[in-house]
Amino acid sequence: MLHKKLVSIFFLSILFLCCKEEKKALPIQDIEPQQIEMKYASGFTITEFQDYKILNITNPWPKSDKQFKYALVPKENQSKITLNKDDYDGIITIPIETIVVTSTTHIPALEHLGVENRLIGFPGCDYVSSEKTRARINTGQVRELGSNEGINTEILLELRPDLVMSFGVEGSNKSLETINASGISVIYNGDWVEKSPLAKAEWIKCFGILFDKSEKANMVFNTIETNYMDAKKMASEAIEKPSVLCGAMYKDIWYLPNGTSPEAQILKDANTNYLWSDTEASGSLALSFETVFEKAQDAELWISPSYYGSYDDLKASNDHYTKFKAFQSKNIYTFSNTKGETGGVLYYELGVLRPDLVLKDMIKVCHPNLLPEYKTTFFKPLK
Repeated sequence: MLHKKLVSIFFLSILFLCCKEEKKALPIQDIEPQQIEMKYASGFTITEFQDYKILNITNPWPKSDKQFKYALVPKENQSKITLNKDDYDGIITIPIETIVVTSTTHIPALEHLGVENRLIGFPGCDYVSSEKTRARINTGQVRELGSNEGINTEILLELRPDLVMSFGVEGSNKSLETINASGISVIYNGDWVEKSPLAKAEWIKCFGILFDKSEKANMVFNTIETNYMDAKKMASEAIEKPSVLCGAMYKDIWYLPNGTSPEAQILKDANTNYLWSDTEASGSLALSFETVFEKAQDAELWISPSYYGSYDDLKASNDHYTKFKAFQSKNIYTFSNTKGETGGVLYYELGVLRPDLVLKDMIKVCHPNLLPEYKTTFFKPLK
């Protein structure tokens, strides 16, 4: 009997060890990957595997036929897995410790996630409006890198950031190609290509996954979405819908948002009558002065007259501007005068992440009685 018990224990032990070994050797491919749902954004996807994540940039610039695929590997898992570099446009260790971004629209995401101290370089520091990041620029913690079109690769390679977050207009940037060839991963951020204000704001989740701050990113975005929807509901209660004109002339062409643009979406959600809300285009509308004047000479409000900061500037540029009702009644509003200490326009920096603030500005301008105590963040009366 003792012999039989020993034999049974022996075989049970072998079976236990085999099962344990088999579990240990389970390949990561057998674990069902999960794609993180994006509510509005369509330009990127995040897929979670057992030991790493995949970030796909699916729409880096308009009409792009190229996509980018990055493997994001947590530091603690680096020794566990081996990935084929040829399968990815970059294999990135997360969380990111140091980063270079190339658009002011990226900076608010860093600040809202509390990782602004990871920023070590930026091309065109004078364009940065944020007081928090300006303080780091002024103390030399963020290096000047020239311009986005011609980044100073010598300084950047000296900094050796973990990642460069850039954007591409057509995908041809020799500086970025040089950086990528040096072993520094470059991610093309396509937030500016998105078709709705909330889709642009949702790109904070891309930053969240890179800095291991996904929970924080979700909280920030959910707050922005809630604020936006609450403001939209408030605007829907307005009885009147003021007629709105946008943009101004550049040389002989008047540029203004098409009806499917994020800017037009905000005007719609602010419950206004944007005069070109029924148009569709892949970019801005490009019209003659005569076409715009015929349709908008009696518009009640004129929003964002290009870079002009005063009525005198508008008149000096083109005396025909004075013929618009909005000019005569002094109902023109601009974001171009709300700047940081070195001249950076706040709207170009914060407006993408905070469409809730942009919408509330529009409601204040178009329906001031709905927000009697509210002080606008970006848009101010033209001087």
